[in-house]
Amino acid sequence: MNSRTATSKGPLIVQRRVVKAALAAAALVVTAGCSSGGSGGGSPVGLNPSSGGGVTGSASSGRPTETAAPAKGSVKVVRTVAEGLKSPWGLAPLPEGGLLVSSRDEGTITRVDENTGRTTELGQVPGVAPAGEGGLLGIALSPAYASDHMVYAYFTTASDNRIVRMLYDAKKPPGEQLGAPDTIFKGIPKGVIHNGGRIAFGPDGMLYAGAGETGSRGLAQDKKALGGKILRMTPDGDPAPGNPFGDSVVYSYGHRNVQGLAWDDRQRLWASEFGQDTWDELNQIKPGDNYGWPVVEGRSDDPKYHNPVAQWHTDDASPSGIAYADGSIWMAGLKGERLWRVPLEGTRAAAAPQSFLNGRYGRLRTVVSAGGDKLWLVTSETDGRGSPGKGDDRILELEVK
Repeated sequence: MNSRTATSKGPLIVQRRVVKAALAAAALVVTAGCSSGGSGGGSPVGLNPSSGGGVTGSASSGRPTETAAPAKGSVKVVRTVAEGLKSPWGLAPLPEGGLLVSSRDEGTITRVDENTGRTTELGQVPGVAPAGEGGLLGIALSPAYASDHMVYAYFTTASDNRIVRMLYDAKKPPGEQLGAPDTIFKGIPKGVIHNGGRIAFGPDGMLYAGAGETGSRGLAQDKKALGGKILRMTPDGDPAPGNPFGDSVVYSYGHRNVQGLAWDDRQRLWASEFGQDTWDELNQIKPGDNYGWPVVEGRSDDPKYHNPVAQWHTDDASPSGIAYADGSIWMAGLKGERLWRVPLEGTRAAAAPQSFLNGRYGRLRTVVSAGGDKLWLVTSETDGRGSPGKGDDRILELEVK
């Protein structure tokens, strides 16, 4: 399923060194993930559904060991970082300064100067075939970015969804700064809807990807299929050590359309998921667990399905990106046009989710930690479902607690 066509031996050698260093820890991280928190059953917590537009939550059966985050938080919009973006989707902060942002429909990656708002197009990713919800989606930096300058991207082609890596050379002229794509993984099902697309490197140095079920519901429960899953692989695209289903990249299954991935300060993985007509979800991910779709949408009394930590009516959320900051998961809502805060106590919600920025900036696509109590937030009014008359899309800097 993977395909590696090296364009430069140097970066790949560095990658292999990083992989070898990470592999020893990877299985331990997965094992720790299996034992932390609780099982999928869960029980209700005292959340008031009317306080969040039909929001409910659930606790895992394990007893949390951390101090609960405060029940109430706050959000301050510090400034608009950049405007005039077209169908922005993925965001990757650069360690040397600047933000890389992908354009779903134009198939380009652009660098934004976070101080001046100036934009520089790195180049267009060849092979992107945008249609419906597909196109150039998530991006992430290599764990060895400081030495290899590799940028990873998840995108839709004419035949599938795939993950590639490209050399970023800022010394070249604008529009020519991306090297030829090296495909590390291909064959993820594509569709007009539900392409997933979020990618992120975890604390274990492995690459995680949310893969949608493309509207073909049966894919989600088929452990041999790639759709409706969270995938976990090495930076070279091989099944990661410690994965729950042997020589497979499948990490968890029973998902409809995962577009948000984030880790808390205990290295636990969280994911946001689009529901159909009833419940959107925030899930705490355990390797090998079944999250229920299409048998279950939202909470269930069946112990074989892992219950969400929190759930929302689809009009109030339709969640895409998530980030962890200051003891809470922050979740960007598209149809809901708001930013949700879910305060955590271990692996459960400590209090009812709280919403911010309701309708102020339209559809919200991506939220990324900017360090400390700061977040980057990307709007999504130009994705074909928004109201472009409100203005082109932008990146905002937030201060949260």
